[in-house]
Amino acid sequence: MARNWGICLWLALACATAANRVPQFSLPDTAGRVHTPAEWSGKRAVVLFFLTTDCPLCNNYVPELNRVAGAFSARGVAFYGVQGDATISDADVRRHVQDYAYTFPYLFDPNESLAAATGATATPEAAVLSPSGELLYLGRIDNRLEDFGKQRVQVTEYDLRDTLEAILARKPVPHARTKALGCAITRKD
Repeated sequence: MARNWGICLWLALACATAANRVPQFSLPDTAGRVHTPAEWSGKRAVVLFFLTTDCPLCNNYVPELNRVAGAFSARGVAFYGVQGDATISDADVRRHVQDYAYTFPYLFDPNESLAAATGATATPEAAVLSPSGELLYLGRIDNRLEDFGKQRVQVTEYDLRDTLEAILARKPVPHARTKALGCAITRKD
């Protein structure tokens, strides 16, 4: 009996640890500053935007991404862009970030460690994590895109904003997963 109890306790601890494991990384941004999960301490949530320079869908979203970051940064949410195509040169990424005037750090992640940790597969795609690393949301920013090549005239669902509002109000996230339409995250193989 004691042995079974010990196994149950070990399994419970292992599951709790896996569910709240902060991805371990040390990644530079386009300005040369190195970022680690230690920055997440004291934040209410962390948003990772998976992006790439040559995806027109990503490029069209930059103003909205900057607006979301501006609206929620002061409320305790950290924002990072994550380069989703490891085949694009660092110089091209730096130029792109400057040309498009991103307002949050844009990380180089050549091994796609953050995409692997969150399950992100497309650009643009947002992952929202707790400061302890729990994945709270993965998916689209909003419903601007109905399908490839088909955009709505008026956005009617603000998935990322609704997720952040729920987290800040300590309420359940309305939809933990939504389908992100966009360019595939390109692996360097």
